[in-house]
Amino acid sequence: MLCAMETKIAEIEHRIIEIHGQKVMLDSDLAELYEVDTKILVKAVKRNIERFPQDFMFQLSKEEFEILRRQFGTSSQWGGRRYPPYVFTEHGVAMLSSVLRSPKAIQVNIEIMRAFSRLRRLLISNMELAKKLDALETKYDEQFKVVFAAIRQLMDPPKPVKRQIGFHVKDTMK
Repeated sequence: MLCAMETKIAEIEHRIIEIHGQKVMLDSDLAELYEVDTKILVKAVKRNIERFPQDFMFQLSKEEFEILRRQFGTSSQWGGRRYPPYVFTEHGVAMLSSVLRSPKAIQVNIEIMRAFSRLRRLLISNMELAKKLDALETKYDEQFKVVFAAIRQLMDPPKPVKRQIGFHVKDTMK
């Protein structure tokens, strides 16, 4: 059971993308997870639009939609979307639970919240690791400054001795 849940969370994590510097999910991905048509999900949201301020949900521009379409290789000819998708932040996904009330929607919402939490923990742990590495690098550089200077001196090629051109007589009569 735990393995199946981990698999589902991993599947959800792959659907979380970054747009405008925020982790979001596309309306079509959410609809697929909730097992409803995208149209139904969007209609439910529009009926309750006051619950979805701009920081919870926004619609991509036509340019962003084209970039996304090319990125995922979807068709612009017959079939596929004809309008830019809505994207939902973590808070928007949480708000969807008040709009979509089926048992499936509740269960999927819980899994999505777990996926967002897991991504947040990974991000925090990566930032902590980066700070530790920076501290070690600084400490390492200070401790081995003399060693690095000596190595650099050894790496420099010896300066060639300049020889004078012409015939030179050694003075042996002193």
